[in-house]
Amino acid sequence: MRPKPFCFEMMEPACYVRETATGKVWHRCELRTLYVDTDRSQVVYHANYLRYFEVGRAELMREANYPYKEIEEGGFIYPVIKTELNYYTPLYYDDLMYIHTRPERIELVKVQFDYLITRATDGEIICTGYTRHCAVNTRGIPVEIDDKTIALWRQFPE
Repeated sequence: MRPKPFCFEMMEPACYVRETATGKVWHRCELRTLYVDTDRSQVVYHANYLRYFEVGRAELMREANYPYKEIEEGGFIYPVIKTELNYYTPLYYDDLMYIHTRPERIELVKVQFDYLITRATDGEIICTGYTRHCAVNTRGIPVEIDDKTIALWRQFPE
């Protein structure tokens, strides 16, 4: 079953949009599919959507002035512990997409980002999903979420 259309209004700065149906704010970045992203059937290979999720997450963190490199320099690592992806329609070579990302849930040692990918030309929803991450130190031991990540969740536009 296809999802309802993703309708939004632009915000300032321009990298944020507000979903009109829910009021949720999403960080938005764009990316164009490469030929290497496609499979024999000439559509984007399903696992590449996880890469696109990472692009969205990294751009959101960079925009918030807290890039992954800085997180890791602070002694924190956030490996993915769970994913969910829902596919609706494929992307093809050279399609321009918008990757919408938002911090959704934060717990003592876990965080979750939600994603929504749309085709830039017509706004059709391509894929939705989430990634859940566990905070660990450099020895791989679970630790409480770092203060800057907590601040990111609190400061994300509403």
